[in-house]
Amino acid sequence: MKHAKTATQNACKLCNPLGACLAFRGIENCVPFLHGSQGCATYIRRYLISHYKEPIDIASSNFHEESAVFGGSHNLKIGLKNVSDQYKPEVIGVATTCLSETIGDDVPGILREYKKEFKNGSPMPILIHASTPSYQGSHIDGFHAAVRATVKTLAEKGEPQELINLFPNMVSPADLRYLKEIFSDFKAPLLLLPDYSQTMDGGPWGEYHRIPPGGTPASAIVRAGSAKASIEFGSTLEAAKSAAGYLDDAFGIPRHHLSLPIGIKESDRFFSLLETLTGHARPEKYEDERRRLVDAYADGHKYVFEKRVILYGEEDLVVAMTAFLSEIGMTPVLCASGGKSGLLKRRIKELVPEMDELGIKVREGVDFVDIEDEAKVLQPDFLIGNSKGYTMSRKNDIPLLRLGFPIHDRFGGQRMHHLGYRGTQELFDRIVNTVIEQRQNASSIGYTYM
Repeated sequence: MKHAKTATQNACKLCNPLGACLAFRGIENCVPFLHGSQGCATYIRRYLISHYKEPIDIASSNFHEESAVFGGSHNLKIGLKNVSDQYKPEVIGVATTCLSETIGDDVPGILREYKKEFKNGSPMPILIHASTPSYQGSHIDGFHAAVRATVKTLAEKGEPQELINLFPNMVSPADLRYLKEIFSDFKAPLLLLPDYSQTMDGGPWGEYHRIPPGGTPASAIVRAGSAKASIEFGSTLEAAKSAAGYLDDAFGIPRHHLSLPIGIKESDRFFSLLETLTGHARPEKYEDERRRLVDAYADGHKYVFEKRVILYGEEDLVVAMTAFLSEIGMTPVLCASGGKSGLLKRRIKELVPEMDELGIKVREGVDFVDIEDEAKVLQPDFLIGNSKGYTMSRKNDIPLLRLGFPIHDRFGGQRMHHLGYRGTQELFDRIVNTVIEQRQNASSIGYTYM
């Protein structure tokens, strides 16, 4: 039974500019800059630091009452000048917040004025603007908006190259490192955007870096317009909102659109595409990873078969995980997301045609109150999703397997693998062990062998 609600309670998503700030952090020598209030920057810094365990500076135009009434042009220009003087960045990524979007600030126009007023012969940072109002969309929308804006600002047409553009979605730094390893083993020149594998998961510092080392160089992004192909992960990401879609329209670079490669079937699709694009056979190490994964499926099937799961998170992650769980014999009785693309159910149906027969329920635009209401009826064996579901897990005594972003109450969320055979292997092991632990804790005997 559905109850009418006038407000979201404990949203199953985060704000639009948060995703943009993460994407900008994956560009070399770039400072993320929020055009809005200081509180927005503080909130986003807190969320990112808690998950990635890395310091992150996010500049702000620091709106106040006067800015809200008369516009934030002056604040934005002064903020950009201060950041340029103090940080000496090569790139500043400007994302808008609710307030600046609501009052209608013409950010592209303000940036043009800034370039004229402050150009004094010295190098000026590249300014990239992404429109990311928090009152619509979610953090994943802001992430994609920033990636597309970056490519639109920097990419140029040049002599055709063997380069492959990879737009990997909002995956972990560990996944980004794995993707770079795969392309290296295929001997394929790669443009990975964004690449926060080091900026959000680096080594210790002897002294504080205002801008940490790492990220995709702006000079490399320029060459994106000369690539032979683009690969883009994201089932619900439409071409009109994607970087690969822009490159296809502007430069005729073919867009290869895949689900996140989680599970054997989707990983096979990704590796087969790489074989086609590069002309190289899959290296033996990945055949070994696949064989070990198949063997693990056989060994662990008896534990996970017909287990019932509630799955929640970003739409693209939910789609990929639904296909993977169905592949290993589990039933995601509810697939839920705070996103509202309108594509969630259709994309799940494409990857899991027997969705209706399996009793898979799909809901988009939900909050955690909605999910908890469903859980009381569906009685799942456990939950899969980010840390924001812990209160629901604890209250209803349902185990939670943490996955995605944010993970605030466990250590190492930035080092979790999800993609390819290697990531799927780690996910499968964690799921099987969650089932075993639940069964073991519920036993009156306290057995030590499974």
